[in-house]
Amino acid sequence: MGIFRKTVATTPNTTSLTAQYNPTIMGENLNSLFNYVMPRVQRNEAMSVPAVARCRNLLSGVIGGLPLNLYRISTGEELGNPVWVNQPAINQPRSVTMAWTVDSLMMYGVAYWQVTSLYEDGRPSRFQWIPNVKVTFNTDLYGMEITEYFIDAVAVPMQGLGSIVTFQAFDEGILERGSDTIRAAIDLRKASVIAASTPMPSGVIRNNGADLDPKEVAGLLAAWKNARQNRATAYLTSTLEYLPTSFSPKDMMYDEAQQFLATEISRLCNVPAYLVSAEANQSMTYSNVLDERKQFYSLSLAPYVNAIQDRLSMDDITVRGNAVKFDVDSSFLATEPMERLLVIEKMLSLGLITVEQAMEMEDLTPNGSEGIE
Repeated sequence: MGIFRKTVATTPNTTSLTAQYNPTIMGENLNSLFNYVMPRVQRNEAMSVPAVARCRNLLSGVIGGLPLNLYRISTGEELGNPVWVNQPAINQPRSVTMAWTVDSLMMYGVAYWQVTSLYEDGRPSRFQWIPNVKVTFNTDLYGMEITEYFIDAVAVPMQGLGSIVTFQAFDEGILERGSDTIRAAIDLRKASVIAASTPMPSGVIRNNGADLDPKEVAGLLAAWKNARQNRATAYLTSTLEYLPTSFSPKDMMYDEAQQFLATEISRLCNVPAYLVSAEANQSMTYSNVLDERKQFYSLSLAPYVNAIQDRLSMDDITVRGNAVKFDVDSSFLATEPMERLLVIEKMLSLGLITVEQAMEMEDLTPNGSEGIE
């Protein structure tokens, strides 16, 4: 992630952020130093599968682009954002930090931020996303509580400046949970590449005529092999017949297998298959797209959105009574202007709102006269 600066207020801390337990190792008896739960499939391997990369980019890209704001819980009033809400890390945009946080939650089931600076009350004012492979830990005798965290094998504080904030997902991540499916997709892709690089299947040459001298057989096979390697046309006499001994890519049904695994991966990542282009003969209309976007948020995005905003709203980061939330309604789930106007018209006819309130809902200045002299 590069070099970043650390700044800290000199006043004593009044609020202490303490590193939390990593839920993905719950119940494991991990007693050694520098514990790291190694997934059965590595992230770079998983990302070589197009369906996995598509799901990852959909989840991370959408959530990374959502606005983040601070609200008062009791009234719903939008407050001025602290500096870290607009830009958690000093050296990268908020969208990048959030995208990689979702990546960690999806892949590993846990994401890590390191506190790089503090406010005077001891709450964090800046963070830095830390890749999961850099984080190790030590636990107590029973493996139920983490006693120390390490970044690149260097111990970090368990509270305050330099400590780690953990974001906890709803499961152990696809690298562990879906390792068999991802591995099958990787192996299938390798087999497809091999088949594509050798379009002529292996086989035998059968002689239907008189037997040939061993030297003639050796020369024939060498010429045949050389022609295949050079992608040239080989020649066989009327008494010789080439018999393939391996299945062609079509016979192996690579396309059907890739389609099946793409659908399985979309289920693994909790992403609708049509968004991964894994469903054949799909037919989408404009109204379907709007409905599916809402469903995509509710079933696919919401678990990650809640994991992040709920953690950032805890008392050790955000002042009690306030909450940090993604602004989903005005961005990803924004309704069409005509649909909003129909709702406002109905509310006006029922006397639920005034004309001035309706104009405020659409960010319109009443009578268009304010600010004009």
